[in-house]
Amino acid sequence: MTTIESHPRTLPVALRAAIASHSGVALRSPSATDPGALSFADVLRAGDEIAAGLAALDIEPGDRVAILSSTRAEWTLADLGALWAGTTVVPIYNTNSPEECAYVLGHSGSRAVFCEDEAQLRKLEGLGDLEHRIVMTGDAAGAIRLAELRERGRGLEEVAADRTAAIGPDDVATLVYTSGTTGPPKGCMLTHGNLVSTIEMYRARLELGPGMRAYLFLPLAHALARVTQYVTLTIGGELVFWRGDPKRIVAELSEAAPTHFPSVPRIFEKIHTAVLGGVEESGRLKRLVFAWAMAEGARARRGDRGPLARRRHALADRLVLSKVRAAFGDRLQVALTGAAPIGADILEFFDACGVLVLEGYGLTESCAASTLNTVGEHRFGTVGRPLPGTAVRAADDGELLLRGPHIFAGYYRDDEATRESLDHGWLRTGDLGSVDDDGYVRITGRKKELIITSSGKNISPTNIEELLRETRWISQAIVFGDNEPYLVALLTLDPDEAVKLAARVGAPPDDLAALAHHPRVRAELQASVDAVNARLARIEQIKRFAILEHDLSQAAAELTPTLKIKRPVVAEHYADVVEELYS
Repeated sequence: MTTIESHPRTLPVALRAAIASHSGVALRSPSATDPGALSFADVLRAGDEIAAGLAALDIEPGDRVAILSSTRAEWTLADLGALWAGTTVVPIYNTNSPEECAYVLGHSGSRAVFCEDEAQLRKLEGLGDLEHRIVMTGDAAGAIRLAELRERGRGLEEVAADRTAAIGPDDVATLVYTSGTTGPPKGCMLTHGNLVSTIEMYRARLELGPGMRAYLFLPLAHALARVTQYVTLTIGGELVFWRGDPKRIVAELSEAAPTHFPSVPRIFEKIHTAVLGGVEESGRLKRLVFAWAMAEGARARRGDRGPLARRRHALADRLVLSKVRAAFGDRLQVALTGAAPIGADILEFFDACGVLVLEGYGLTESCAASTLNTVGEHRFGTVGRPLPGTAVRAADDGELLLRGPHIFAGYYRDDEATRESLDHGWLRTGDLGSVDDDGYVRITGRKKELIITSSGKNISPTNIEELLRETRWISQAIVFGDNEPYLVALLTLDPDEAVKLAARVGAPPDDLAALAHHPRVRAELQASVDAVNARLARIEQIKRFAILEHDLSQAAAELTPTLKIKRPVVAEHYADVVEELYS
């Protein structure tokens, strides 16, 4: 296990000192309803005022303060202010239902909550135990405006300084409730020491500097986005927030021109699908040029740098590769992906185009990534090597175990679950995998999601689903087969490709339900499934499938906020469809 220097510091101490030492733009929000560019001085002032404002509401150190909002500049300001007030921050996904919000607020015992707007406030109606509601934008009856809270704290900067000085590394900085693909969410207690260690790990492994600009659309309630926020502010980089429209993420990327882009696999899969779909629809000559350019890009990335090779690559870049790269702007140094597996083919595709997408691995319980591929050390198909200070090993049954200063303190008010997850300092991840002789980690599936067929074969559905999602028309794939003689799958149509699919089969373009039942659509998906089956062992092949009439959604509780499938929910919602596949 590589060690890192240990600092007896806390997150507020580290962040306040770093922010005070930097100048220039810290936060940039292009939305008309958000603040414009905020300097580091603006951020420092806002954090101090919010901390003092919370103190004026009699919020005490150690109290829980929740944040219910989409990713935006005010989220960051509220987070910093609450931390500097010595409270424990409880992030809540803005997509959570009123019942889910009530559970998190009640279980955590939160005394106050920052809400994005009146729509989020309405989710909290009837929660009598909640003492203070603070609204970020607009006015709402019974709530304090964020600007008013800051006004109450103006001129009382010493409150933040005094409370920051009193916090210890073992104090709980945040309670992050797992998004819960199975069972109710659990509150992960992440200490100040955990988070400071994580920041140091990232800085030790990644080449980061003040010129860093991160485009952030991931929910700040998720550990990866939160740590990205802290790292960027610590080094003096710039955070560019999205405008809030999921359909505009790819378009905004080019405009934001980030140097770093943290994401989930689905965004890269969509870009990959769109590019290949466009090529497939083009003429034979363009398809040949595209294939040639991709081959030249791959050769160049492998180190073929002779004079003739450079000229070939320059031509390939001008004709094809630069057009793919332009989707990420003209400053991108590296993209990061996590939270779910991504196909090595997709990573190699982007690499050939000059876009390095680095896969990492971690859990909320480990403050996001514990392993990470880097610019200098990466192997596609792996999740990289352990970050400095992290140890990774595989147990006898293949479950990956993690240890390090970033491992959480346990689950809030759940000693039994804590004992099940922590074994003498080792975190049981629930993921199956291996560590090779060079320290690179591979993930093969989830321990609880293993399918055991009626013949006793153990199959991980994750990799099969990943291959199915790589195909052009399929948005989501869920594989079943426990105690059955063969595997089946539920498939959803990619809404972004539906218009082209409809044109291909001669169907109306605006009716996914009708497309799902169209015989020629089924034939197209059968061809996609056959292509995937050709890459799999016989026991892993999909024998039958059904096409759902709509995509999976967070609103139906079928996806987590980071777009991971809630398998038990999907199994319950479509039990009759799966049963019919076996009838």
